[in-house]
Amino acid sequence: MGRNRFLLLAAVSLLVVTTLAWIGLPSGMRLGAPNSAAQQAEKPVLKPVSANLAGHDGASSGLVSGPSGFVYTVPSAQPLATVVRKFWPQTQFMTKAEMETALRQANTLAKSGYLKAGQQIVIPGYEPEPPAVKPDKVQPDFEVRAVYLTGTMAGSVSGLRIVQHWRQLGGNAIVFDVKDSDGSVNIPFQHPLAPHRSPAIPNLPKYVRWAHSLGLHVIARIALFRDENIAQHHSELAVRSRRSGQPWLENGKLVWTDPSNPEVQNYDIALAKTAAAAGVDEVQFDYVRFPAEGDQADAQFAFQKDPKTTRADVIAGFLQKAYSELHPMGVLVSLDVFGVMAWQRPVDLSHTGQDIVRMVRWCDVLSPMIYPSHFFGMDGYAQPGDAPEHFISESMARFQKITANVPSSGAPELGGPASPPAATAPKNEKSESARTVADSKAAPHPVVLRPWLQAFAWRTKTYSPEYIQIQVAASRAHGGVGFLFWNARNDYTKPMAAMPVMRGQPGRFFRGDELPGAPKPAVAGGPASSPATATP
Repeated sequence: MGRNRFLLLAAVSLLVVTTLAWIGLPSGMRLGAPNSAAQQAEKPVLKPVSANLAGHDGASSGLVSGPSGFVYTVPSAQPLATVVRKFWPQTQFMTKAEMETALRQANTLAKSGYLKAGQQIVIPGYEPEPPAVKPDKVQPDFEVRAVYLTGTMAGSVSGLRIVQHWRQLGGNAIVFDVKDSDGSVNIPFQHPLAPHRSPAIPNLPKYVRWAHSLGLHVIARIALFRDENIAQHHSELAVRSRRSGQPWLENGKLVWTDPSNPEVQNYDIALAKTAAAAGVDEVQFDYVRFPAEGDQADAQFAFQKDPKTTRADVIAGFLQKAYSELHPMGVLVSLDVFGVMAWQRPVDLSHTGQDIVRMVRWCDVLSPMIYPSHFFGMDGYAQPGDAPEHFISESMARFQKITANVPSSGAPELGGPASPPAATAPKNEKSESARTVADSKAAPHPVVLRPWLQAFAWRTKTYSPEYIQIQVAASRAHGGVGFLFWNARNDYTKPMAAMPVMRGQPGRFFRGDELPGAPKPAVAGGPASSPATATP
């Protein structure tokens, strides 16, 4: 007992002496204590970060905000590429490769790129909120010069290169799929009818911001009523067969939703509004029609409960509703229609429901698909694909006549906000600025005709850069304002070869409109810089 008591007293004495000595030391000399206010400020204050994109939750993923930026604590040993995939959608970088390079530089990472459990790394360029992007304010007759991209291509490195190269050659717009006819949705969209898959463009506001930085008008294409996803996975919304009571098949394929079903219509409008809210400049509706093939007598639709309602009534009613909800959001609304509708054959109208006169009241731009090779058996041509001048000229002249005296939905008598007319550029003179809302006072205007032109070699032996030039010149000569090039594989070799020639002859092919403040494309006819991805 005596020995234990002695040891206890000795320990207490030592503790007292040490404590007094530590208290007497200057604060800067105390072990583990900050020796200055500056040192104390250096201690990071980390706050959880929330995320706003589907599939990303910063707080639950270990991402925190500190003085050095957004810091991520690696939960387990993993490759750097895993972190890149996790956070890339919410960074400013347009490609994963750009982000990985920035990650390595910001954190001085080894070449192996393998991260340890518990390791903290800074996530450069992280944006906790999607960028606030607004549509460009241009008039419907802004002269668009665009190429089409699938959603998958648009969100890829190859797609970014196509877009940049097109811009360098004088293009000023792009069209890409927000939803294609297979029903795939390429942007984040939380809806019970939407397919469950990772979107090809996980951050649409970022994508639009990047396109705007290049000086591009952004058009979001939505294939409406031909939607394989809904038809096959929500068959109650598909066209029905009168004979079997089962979903109706078009030439053996289950691909059509019922255009007259309110649930289908509301789904498409909700998707369009999501794209508009992300900052796209224009929403383009394709497949804005009923099925034109298959056993029409066997096809049954919801609207047929009212014998007085027609297919044309359904299409016009849908467009009125869609336009009234989209136009206040600041976007243009454009419609794709069959080129053959210019011939106004009763059988085409009765099948598709595309009554052009009624449709153009509820859009800003009409885009007839006047691919020469598609005019089978028309006007006595055995090979219509080899007669581009005839079919482009004839189609545009007919559409001009049909729509000439029909005011668009912007006209006051139709109840919508009026859109001002745009001055016509003098012949052979470029118009370098966009036609904006502030250009003039409001007045009624007819719909703008901006055609889809053929950029593929199907059923023609003459497809070439000259073939492209013939189409563009013929369209412009018959009232076309701008153009859209279609190639399902996104191969625009021929249009890109034609662009320097067309730019070198201002007024013959196009005016050359540009968005206000847009960077100038490369000099006409000069070498364009090699396409590469860019960070906004």
